[in-house]
Amino acid sequence: MSGQLIGALILWLIVAIIAIAIVVYLVNWLYRRSSKEAAFVRTGLAGEKVVIDSGAFVLPFIHDITPVNMNVLQMRVHRGQDDAIITRDRMRVDIDADFYVRVRATPEAVSLAASTLGRRTMQPETLHALLSGKFVSAIRSVASEMTMEDMHEQRGVYLAKVKEAAAEALAQNGLELESVALTNLDQTDLQYFNASNRFDAEGLTHLIEQIEGRRKARNDIEQDSMIKIRSRNLEAEKQSLEIERESEVARLEQQRDVEVRRAVQRAEIARERAMRDTEAEQAQINAREESRNRGSAMSAPSARRGSPPSATSASVKSSAARSSTRPRSLRARRWRNRGSPMIS
Repeated sequence: MSGQLIGALILWLIVAIIAIAIVVYLVNWLYRRSSKEAAFVRTGLAGEKVVIDSGAFVLPFIHDITPVNMNVLQMRVHRGQDDAIITRDRMRVDIDADFYVRVRATPEAVSLAASTLGRRTMQPETLHALLSGKFVSAIRSVASEMTMEDMHEQRGVYLAKVKEAAAEALAQNGLELESVALTNLDQTDLQYFNASNRFDAEGLTHLIEQIEGRRKARNDIEQDSMIKIRSRNLEAEKQSLEIERESEVARLEQQRDVEVRRAVQRAEIARERAMRDTEAEQAQINAREESRNRGSAMSAPSARRGSPPSATSASVKSSAARSSTRPRSLRARRWRNRGSPMIS
């Protein structure tokens, strides 16, 4: 009896284990859990159920699920060259913008995204192809209200308007626009302006007017600068020549002063030398006069005794005549000596 009871218990234990295993397997197979990165919408028996951060049973052939991506998706929009954006002043602008999109974490938004987008939220490339038209429409509509200069100088205002316009379109799919980044904004090359297009023709005319005006202004500035530089160089050259002229005049005046001083010094030396020579000659003359007077005084008694008076008087007259002519010749030679240094 005890053996049969033990066998029955073992059998029931095995059956319970198998049943638990089957239940665990069925729960693991039928119970679907959502995550932070993906939610899902269950449809079928008992109606629609949006599952966010929880789970639900999904029975085969009874329920169907649609996964919804909850991550932020980057969608880049490029418009340039032939597809460039036209602004209010009829200018073509190349634009590169990044849109960061995600599904709002509310049951209504998840349900709307599942019903309008389906499984494309799990395929960023397909979703980008679907939504790029809305982004381009928002970019074009806002650009048509602003000039190219306004878009460049007021990027924050431009992006805010683009975000507002795009957010309204994305809300219809349960999406929200987290942010918009403008990575490039520049004027389109002139070769992509179509002269037969009214918008392009008007923008091209305005652009060429601005370019030529800037070129003329730049040329005027360059010419004015060149004239100012040449005028300054001319003034500097005149000042340099004036300085050289004053320097040469000062040098010549200094040289003339030196020559004059040299001449004056030579004249002083010559005058002193002439004075010394005159004094020496005068001393010699005086010495000869004294010696002659002495000789005449000694010969006077003998002359009175033996010679006639007429001879004595004749000799005295001849000596006086010679003494009177010698000073005159001496004075003439002295004046010649004085004038000779000045002439040289």
